[in-house]
Amino acid sequence: MSLGLVVTLVVFVLIFILKMPIAIGMLSASACYLLITGADLSLVVNQVMNTFYTNYVIIAVPLFIFTANVMNSGKVTEMVFKFCNGVCKNLQGALGQVNILGSLIFSGMTGSAIADAAGLGKIEIQAMKDQGYDDGFSCAVTAASATIGPIFPPSIPLVIYAMLSSTSVGALFMGGMIPAILLTIALMIYVGIVSKKRRYPKGEPISRHDFKVFVINAIPALLTPVVLLVGIYTGIMTPTEAGAVAGLYALLISIFAYHAMGWKELIEVIKQTIKDIGATSIMIGASTVISYIVAREGLASSLGAWILSITTSKYQFLLLVNLVILLLGMFIDTSTIQLVFVPIMIPVARALGIDMIHFGLVVTFNMMVGLSTPPFGMLLFITSGISGTPLKKIMKEIMWPIVVMLIVLVLITYIPEIVLFLPKAAGLI
Repeated sequence: MSLGLVVTLVVFVLIFILKMPIAIGMLSASACYLLITGADLSLVVNQVMNTFYTNYVIIAVPLFIFTANVMNSGKVTEMVFKFCNGVCKNLQGALGQVNILGSLIFSGMTGSAIADAAGLGKIEIQAMKDQGYDDGFSCAVTAASATIGPIFPPSIPLVIYAMLSSTSVGALFMGGMIPAILLTIALMIYVGIVSKKRRYPKGEPISRHDFKVFVINAIPALLTPVVLLVGIYTGIMTPTEAGAVAGLYALLISIFAYHAMGWKELIEVIKQTIKDIGATSIMIGASTVISYIVAREGLASSLGAWILSITTSKYQFLLLVNLVILLLGMFIDTSTIQLVFVPIMIPVARALGIDMIHFGLVVTFNMMVGLSTPPFGMLLFITSGISGTPLKKIMKEIMWPIVVMLIVLVLITYIPEIVLFLPKAAGLI
């Protein structure tokens, strides 16, 4: 390692220990490297700008963020919840099942685990508490089900991965469908078993007329993923254009279908979107400078050579990647893992003949597990904050849902066809 690289790593670790924002840490560490090595800043700036100027896919990220914020601001979450409540009313632990099914539906609108937990999760947790569910269990189920969001299309993390790996967004979106449905089924089975053991109630009876009303009211929201996916897979829209259409559609149904958004609410949505986009943009920009440093130091090739000297088995490599991401996910934000660690692993995965669609879903799924993993899983803190439940209770209940998620992760890791079946059937790969 060069002196510049050593100093960069030390600065980054120190900022992490001091709990400063990760983006600031990445920028500070990069600045130290550039100053010590005397790198030509104009070349670095040129590299960063070229990365964004030639990659229009990244524009989809702020568009999906806007869509998620619009969905959370209106009555969309309420309509989705009522619809799922009608569907799951006869199941044991009905509200727990509603929680999971609602997350699958909501994920087709926002592509964000945070949006799911903060928006739909708030309604779900309160309803479960009112029905006598344990606080910790309610929050744990909400955190676990929110991880479905970035796996089922559309997905913000998959869009970013597509940018990093030059992979088809449409193929990644389609590859995430079966894993997301598998995770939904697995979590619903878990909730059913626990609900039967703890005697959590079935849902309250709903008349046929009321259920019809719930379905009719939910139709505009339920059409969101249909509009997105049909547009992308028929070739009418690119994923970036689909993000713009999704944002416009969400705005229209919030204003005209649900009458839930006026100028005041729209301004708040725009303000929140600007904040979210700013934070995301700084992270992506800082990661691009880190990528420049990694390339200049030859870290990716050195690490790749070292891994290939240990094993040439792609399954052993995937096991190693899974273990590392799971470990990192306990302590580091998922965006840092995706923007710093994953790009280093992509060339090695290619060298071992691993399909980039498969690899993208494996690492994305793994990172989403990290959002619920103690001690620093973001979803644990969000569900604790919106419900007032002590973190200790949630951590106690989240362990079995994590086991369920890991079982599904093992399946998609070692049975690639779970991911690749739909993209192949659609002729995308």
